[in-house]
Amino acid sequence: MLTQLDDETLAGQARADAGAFAELYRRHVTHVYRYHLVHTGNIADAEDLTSQTFMAAMDGIARYRRAGSFAAWLMGIARRQTAQFFRRRKPELALDLAGNLPASLPSVDSLVGRRISFQQAREALKKISPERAEALILCIFGGLSLEDAALSLGKSQAAVKMLISRGLQDLRSRSVLALEVE
Repeated sequence: MLTQLDDETLAGQARADAGAFAELYRRHVTHVYRYHLVHTGNIADAEDLTSQTFMAAMDGIARYRRAGSFAAWLMGIARRQTAQFFRRRKPELALDLAGNLPASLPSVDSLVGRRISFQQAREALKKISPERAEALILCIFGGLSLEDAALSLGKSQAAVKMLISRGLQDLRSRSVLALEVE
């Protein structure tokens, strides 16, 4: 039964068996979708990018060499899809809306006890370094372990752990985060 096989075995079988790839999709679609949702802040864009990620993975499954976990390989594809999305898209903000942007961050009191939404997370992550934000997104929303995030980012586990620690510290110091991520 496919549900009892590990990801790497399924990836090997997925080259010739659509059912094996479907099982990989079922296991990883939520993490990939959350990863894209945090980056885009838009449900439709996150759905499109998730589809594109799995289409690229299906097309490239023969190139998966088990050098790391399947999840890390898949998130590498997701990262490239996100990068392409933002290269193609030019952000626009009408000048009359610029006056409605908040001048300062919300107070700690207003954030305490609230669950952080994807939109709040997205806005908070924009306020820290991109490298720290990406490490947090891969581990918290992408569901990767430190080891897999390190493979995806091309860094050591210690470096990723430090990025996450400093990223959380940055968020706390900016009074942006009352972290109760689901």
